Amino acid sequence: MSQLDISEILEQEFSKDALRRAAQSENTRFAYQKGWQYFVSWCQRMGLEPLEARSDDIVGFLIAMACQQRPGGGKPLALNTLKLFRSALNNRWQRMGLPSPAADRSVNEVLQGLKRMLGSKPRRVKAIREYQLLPMLNLCGGSLHGLRDAALLSLGFAAALRRSELCSLRTDDLQRKGTEQMIVTVQRSKTDLHGVGQNVAVIEGKSIRPIMHLERWLQASGISEGFVFQTLLRGGVASGRPLDSGDVARVVKRYTQKVGLEPSEYSGHSLRAGFVTSAAVHNARIDKIMEITRHRNAETVLMYIRDEQSFVDHAGSSFL
Repeated sequence: MSQLDISEILEQEFSKDALRRAAQSENTRFAYQKGWQYFVSWCQRMGLEPLEARSDDIVGFLIAMACQQRPGGGKPLALNTLKLFRSALNNRWQRMGLPSPAADRSVNEVLQGLKRMLGSKPRRVKAIREYQLLPMLNLCGGSLHGLRDAALLSLGFAAALRRSELCSLRTDDLQRKGTEQMIVTVQRSKTDLHGVGQNVAVIEGKSIRPIMHLERWLQASGISEGFVFQTLLRGGVASGRPLDSGDVARVVKRYTQKVGLEPSEYSGHSLRAGFVTSAAVHNARIDKIMEITRHRNAETVLMYIRDEQSFVDHAGSSFL
């Protein structure tokens, strides 16, 4: 191959658009797209042209999303979601090389006002404890969907994986170490944006048994390469396409409802939070918990521990 051919390939692979896309994670791009779609829908209802919007229009949009029921039902958007959507609007105009009306001072002031009125405490979903996960796994059944769900739930819990990490996991990222141990390589994550890779040690254990559930799913689906958790076509055939974060949340909600829990209180993050909480309750060392979760700050881990053990060895137990 000539030097010219190599140069042409590199120019195609590292085009400006490709590099700009690579600068943002897949989750960020998805969130920005969602924020823009919400804004476009609002503009259509208001008779506005989205790309001709002014700062006052952005303010109106944010207030509407914070105070009114969302299109199609549902609660008003949380403050953190509004901030994310403002970033999405900024990103849209910046990519066009134009000044962003979403960056105007008035927009910042409105967000500050909403923070005071609504508060900024993020929504905290409940953690799925190990004793709650076991009946969920038992209800998955032996169908291909059930085997996939059992593998998803058990591995998401045992490796404390985020939803995006579960969805992007590939067969090459799984490395068996004997019969009851496995190394899961997370190629890119929230704390590893440059894709250096992080290894998570997963053990089979005596009850959750994530390695067994994973092997059953891979064998039954015939998946030997590509994404581990794939959507299924009619007839029970793996599509080659990965599940998305919403699919993970739906699986969690489906099985929490089946075991009598309130599904609205749980999400895909409940698996990761469940590992941290369960490990803390069983007196695991914080540094060993952080090896699995890959948290950089122990304060985040301690937050889960405080929630679960608020009344254990209470400071006032000897005198109140």
